[in-house]
Amino acid sequence: MEPKICLFVSFLFLYFVSLQADTLQTYLIQLHPHGLTSSMITSKHHWHLSFIEQIISSQEDPSSRLLYSYHSAMEGFAAQLSESELEYLQKLPDVIAIRPDRSFQLQTTYSYKFLGLNRPTSGGAWRSSHFGYGTIIGVLDTGVWPESPSFDDQGMPPVPKKWRGICQEGQNFNASNCNKKLIGARFFARGHRAASMSSSPNIIQPYVSPRDSQGHGTHTASTAAGASVPVASVLGNGAGVARGMAPGAHVAVYKVCWFSGCYSSDILAAMDVAITDGVDVLSLSLGGFPSPLFDDSIAIGSFRAMEHGISVVCAAGNNGPLQNSVANEAPWIATVGASTLGRRFPAIVRMSNGELLYGESMYPGNQISNLQKELELVYVTSGDDRGSEFCLRGSLPKKKVQGKMVICDRGINGRAEKGEAVKEAGGAAMILANTVINLEEDSVDVHVLPATLIGFAEAIRLKAYINSVRRARARIIFGGTVIGRSRAPAVAQFSARGPSFYNPTILKPDVIAPGVNIIAAWPQNLGPTSLPEDSRRVNFTVMSGTSMACPHVSGIAALIHSAHPKWTPAAIKSALMTTADANDHFGKPIMDGNKPAGVFAIGAGHINPERAINPGLVYDITTDEYITHLCTLRYTKSEILEITHKNVSCQEILQMNRGFSLNYPSISVIFKNGKKIKMMQRRLTNVGSPNSIYSVEVMAPEGVKVRVQPQRLVFKNINQSLNYKIWFISKKRSPGKDKMSFAQGQLTWIHSGNSSFYRVRSPISVTWK
Repeated sequence: MEPKICLFVSFLFLYFVSLQADTLQTYLIQLHPHGLTSSMITSKHHWHLSFIEQIISSQEDPSSRLLYSYHSAMEGFAAQLSESELEYLQKLPDVIAIRPDRSFQLQTTYSYKFLGLNRPTSGGAWRSSHFGYGTIIGVLDTGVWPESPSFDDQGMPPVPKKWRGICQEGQNFNASNCNKKLIGARFFARGHRAASMSSSPNIIQPYVSPRDSQGHGTHTASTAAGASVPVASVLGNGAGVARGMAPGAHVAVYKVCWFSGCYSSDILAAMDVAITDGVDVLSLSLGGFPSPLFDDSIAIGSFRAMEHGISVVCAAGNNGPLQNSVANEAPWIATVGASTLGRRFPAIVRMSNGELLYGESMYPGNQISNLQKELELVYVTSGDDRGSEFCLRGSLPKKKVQGKMVICDRGINGRAEKGEAVKEAGGAAMILANTVINLEEDSVDVHVLPATLIGFAEAIRLKAYINSVRRARARIIFGGTVIGRSRAPAVAQFSARGPSFYNPTILKPDVIAPGVNIIAAWPQNLGPTSLPEDSRRVNFTVMSGTSMACPHVSGIAALIHSAHPKWTPAAIKSALMTTADANDHFGKPIMDGNKPAGVFAIGAGHINPERAINPGLVYDITTDEYITHLCTLRYTKSEILEITHKNVSCQEILQMNRGFSLNYPSISVIFKNGKKIKMMQRRLTNVGSPNSIYSVEVMAPEGVKVRVQPQRLVFKNINQSLNYKIWFISKKRSPGKDKMSFAQGQLTWIHSGNSSFYRVRSPISVTWK
């Protein structure tokens, strides 16, 4: 019997392998823009279908495999393929690249005041740009809650004539949900559905429509361009007037993110449509880990958007403070890190020994009657209660935490979810304790029970106190909303850091913007924590992340576009970068934890919209210059074709552009292999006043001598461009093998006239390899 058993097992194994080989996965197939076979087909859609027809049986409908046809963001399509079908397509002459569908993650009132947008000056950013009137911001996210007061269209101008988008109908969403503020809404779910069917076929997604099921998209869209809402707060906290950065701009929403993530096939489909719809700015509060530009769907789609005059703004990611963690590295993308605001929500822990621990919380102060007296502290870490120190659901024994104040370490599960776990176990209150990973980060939540978040240093003190007494006790003192007493902005602990992993000659992130404890619109079918158990309902809630920083810059980019509609995306980004602040509102260097922030944390600095509207000079960049830059990265001909859809010869390009450096607003210098001298060239265009003279001021990086020629730029006319050269001479030795060292400085062009004053600043990073 044994041989038969072995044969049967072998048969099952081979059958299993064959099933695995035939499993369908989603791929993005990029085609040559001037394909050899395209002229033989009546339409691009039918051309794309013809590739599928070659690999399936005659009985199968090719359209059942085709998810999307791309025309604007990329030439190609998304389809479900088996491994054998994939191998066949890779051999076809018109196929230039095939990439697996990838999942990207979301990078998640007062901020407009903090940025100075509400100043009553005639030359202010809001008034100079007419509040962004006529500009369209496309937001790729989790959708929108159209009934939010932030999308009320009272006082809005008519929908721009150039708009070609639609209000797509779907579950609990129809054309009447759009108006002069929310002028368009679509959803893209085919990539998500394909992934869900192969991994979790029983997942049910609420709102298969542009309607927001998670809140993130509503929050980011309102941050970028929300209407004025006079009485806004989160259960009484942070009360004030809520406004987006560009309250007069129109919003178009493209739902690409679902509970399982945001798939590149859906993202690229949304970008493809947004380009033809007529948006002016694309805001993407999503991303992943760094990847080569030719393997990055967002980089590829945004290149085509840039060619159509669309500014693309992306989140830098939440993987800070790790070095080289910045995502969305393409030089034609504005990459945004996160900063803090000068607004706090103190919730102080008073221990029974009289010592105070500073914490923060947005738990509503009118619901704290149960904390008028001290509670016993408990920190569950021993026994069989695995994960109890993180307060995972089901990990806390009721007999240990009933009626007590529970200490929960940050990590693994969500902050608000920890509070629900404590509440379910009978706990009366919670202290969230930062770990060495979070340090002093202070992202607050609207907890389901009285709770506060303390920093890592305070957590060490708290745990030392618990271990020093038999029965430790404490209470939480909630202090409401406090504005202007702390140094701000500062770099958010979670904000991703440079240098760019795959493109170190470009300094990333580009800028930082408010991304911590941001109050913005929220769906009225979700509680402020978004937990299903949270029955509270609000119009606004608080969130933190580079996801929140990104729409701040998207909105300000819309203001600049409205004030200067003929500017290129590169000019708009230059205005944002060269006017950014390196100092906080107290006039001192922006801090990163307990030290001054470096350029790999803040890029050019913290956005200053008042100055960005009128920057004086801009560093503009053409499409051809981006292509030359790609050649300097030693990308192959086919890799550059994947990104740019252009067939170029890098050998010829580099021969004609010897010593080329991209005309970027920031400067990244790399000394390697013992090289001591580096020369770069830049070009400035006058967008300020005619007959202007600018003088250069250099703060040289340590260990580097910097020489600039010429030292004065004399502009006679508006839109006149002038070049200058910079020589960097290293005065230090290169570090040892497999080591690097860094230094930073800045170069500023200054104009001081009778009626105008401009400072056009470029940060400098120097790396020795």
